Formats: sequence, C-alpha cells, structure tokens
Amino acid sequence: MPVKKPAKSGAAAQLDGLRKRARGCRDCPLWANATQTVFGEGNARARLMFVGEQPGDVEDREGHPFVGPAGRILMQAMDAAGIERDRVYITNAVKHFKWEPRGKRRLHKSPAQREIEACYQWLQGEMEAVRPALVVCLGATAAKTLLGPRFKITQSRGQVQQREGLPDVIATYHPSFLLRIKDRPEGEQAYSEFVADLRAASRYMQDDSDR
Repeated sequence: MPVKKPAKSGAAAQLDGLRKRARGCRDCPLWANATQTVFGEGNARARLMFVGEQPGDVEDREGHPFVGPAGRILMQAMDAAGIERDRVYITNAVKHFKWEPRGKRRLHKSPAQREIEACYQWLQGEMEAVRPALVVCLGATAAKTLLGPRFKITQSRGQVQQREGLPDVIATYHPSFLLRIKDRPEGEQAYSEFVADLRAASRYMQDDSDR
C-alpha cells in the first residue's frame, strides 16, 4: 500500500487553502492576461515576510515569486545580509502580472489602485497565516499597500513603521529599481543601502524553532 503523506496543519495548511482559492480569483481584470496566479512561497513560520509589487514576466511564466533578474538581486542581497532563503516568506501585493505588449516583449505595467485593493485579501491572509515579526516592503507599491498612499520611501526607507493590526514594517527599494540603475553612479550606493536595510531586518530573525 502507498504510504500516505502526513496532513499539513497550521500555517502551512492555511497558506495551501489560500493558494488554491487565489487561483480562481476574478476580482479584478488582471487574471485574463496573466499566465497564472503567482502566490507567495516560503517558510510558513517565517519571522520575515518580503512583499514586492507583482510578479514579472519570468515569474508569470514559471509560477514562482522573485525568480527572474530582480529576484537574483534580492537573493544576492539577502545572502550579503545573512538572511537564509528557507527561513523567510516571499510574496507580492498583487498576484497576477500586469503587462503591455512592446513588440514580442511583455513589459511591466504598474497595477491600479483598484487592482491592489482587490488583491489585498490574499496578502492579508498570508500575513494572518504566517504571523511574521516583520514585513519588508520592496518598493513603493508594497509600502503604500500597507502604510498608506502618503508613505514615501525616499523619506522613510529602512525605518521601522508600526501600524495597528500589522506586524512591524520596513520599506526599502524594489530589486527591479536596483537593476535599472546598477550601471549608474548612484547604483552602488543604492545597493549598499538595500543590503543595510536587509541587515536591519535580519535582527528580527531570532530563534524561530518554537513558531
């Protein structure tokens, strides 16, 4: 007889349920042009949750968050900051890739507020399931989703923000921004600031064996 796999429980089961429901989400138009829903992935008991804007072209095709060029920068910076990938949870504020055609290419297009609001149910569910000690917002869309439309990364990057009903939040650059400016004079400085922000976030990674 085949050996049955043990049933998942707790946060992992909650995330699986959310993931299955999100696949059928039709609450905004983005699903129609996306290849698939790209849900969050990672440690269901993570003390750190990373939230980006939306999946990109590679992520949309492969079905996993932050596996394209911007994802490689994020993994590189996490490694420099001493953050192990298998101890964090990574997701996006919007779960479908919004794009516009440019020849044979599919170029990123920023999600509209109504699309962000429609998708917030899934991000909220992920936070409730994982219960992270800190959420790291990657870029303005993620930051404004959690901290409000007036929040500016240029003014408050790397500073711990506290809002009722949320874990602590730190906002920093989106890796795609670092990718765009990497060859400019300010690129090296911005990357160093990004790594410094992740190092600050890593302080929240206490012993999570009891979570």
